[in-house]
Amino acid sequence: MKVTAIIPAYNEEKTIASVVRVLLSSASIDQVIVVSDGSTDSTAEIAGKLGARVVDLPENLGKGGAMLAGVKYADADADYIMFIDADLIGLRRDHIDNMLAPIKTGEVAATLGIFKKGRVSTDLAQKIAPSLSGQRVIATSLLELVKDLDVSRFGAELALNRLLEENQVKWAKVELPELTQVLKEEKLGFVKGFWARLKMYKEIITYFIRS
Repeated sequence: MKVTAIIPAYNEEKTIASVVRVLLSSASIDQVIVVSDGSTDSTAEIAGKLGARVVDLPENLGKGGAMLAGVKYADADADYIMFIDADLIGLRRDHIDNMLAPIKTGEVAATLGIFKKGRVSTDLAQKIAPSLSGQRVIATSLLELVKDLDVSRFGAELALNRLLEENQVKWAKVELPELTQVLKEEKLGFVKGFWARLKMYKEIITYFIRS
């Protein structure tokens, strides 16, 4: 089973290295692709120096567009795609193995990673809306059927959820203990982060209504 990991990233120079290192060190991952989604910092440079394949987009396409760009550069014989957020804190190789375990046994064709005991803020967010998690694995063949991923922006997870539902794909939630991520308010400061979060929610709601 061949797995390509895709990391959509927009200005994540502070965390991209730790995420890429874990994926590159995992025996379960065959290819690591970082999609720098119009980043203006050192995200692409850092990822490239570590050995990841970098897709450096000149303009910001949004998360869905970046994910789709990564899929286009995945090895043709990749059986599964693993999507991983670039701003994770505490990612370990066992998290990768946990997400792949139900797939390797043939139980499911997709998995969704859920934070557990990372920290209250991110744990709570995923308890409220677990289907919006950015950590997931899906069969490459299924991604060829997904609709509107390129224009979904932060609604990308909803697009993938709809894909699984419409095609009656069996999937499983997988707990990712002691994993969390940087909040937008921490990245940008409270005011800018707050507005960035509102924009994210707007994109999610817009995609939900449109679809």
